[in-house]
Amino acid sequence: MTQARVLADRIIPGEGLAWDVARIGVGNLLLIVCAQLAVPLPWTPVPITGQTFGVLLVAALLGARRGAVVTGLYLIEGLLGLPVFQPYGLPGALRLAGPTAGYLIACPAAAGMTGWIVERARQMKDGGWLAGLVVALLAGETVIFVCGWAWLAKVYGMGTSAALAAGVTPFLAGELIKVSGVAAIVRGTERVVEKK
Repeated sequence: MTQARVLADRIIPGEGLAWDVARIGVGNLLLIVCAQLAVPLPWTPVPITGQTFGVLLVAALLGARRGAVVTGLYLIEGLLGLPVFQPYGLPGALRLAGPTAGYLIACPAAAGMTGWIVERARQMKDGGWLAGLVVALLAGETVIFVCGWAWLAKVYGMGTSAALAAGVTPFLAGELIKVSGVAAIVRGTERVVEKK
């Protein structure tokens, strides 16, 4: 993994296991804080959260491998009962029996895919990098929402249309705002790092 492909290596410079652990630790804290930002909606068992924002931001900054590790660690912490998941829902491992389980289970795959695309997009020239970043973020969103929708429809038993109405449609506008926010943060951070 080269510095040119992963922005976190330039934000927290240094090589070796200790530096990797530091980057993963910071990413983990960032994801936990984002997940705590939650607003329940009366017509759906799925709240609005900052969790998807956190997953995408961590993946875009840390890359595929570290992004997947951070989100996997987040799931393990939550399953062990640590208060890392958004605050509305069943505690600990029981969360994987609830309506948001599909979204949670998708996080490592979404982070891995997003980070992988970002790493490759970073090699593009003439504005291709920003387009690649947006594609990566939308791909991650798609993984999370397809898994969340499938869980609600099949496992949670809502049915296809009801799951779409409860688990996808109400969130689309907000997710586009999150994608824009992540893209702006990543681009802004990159500009600051480039000036150093």
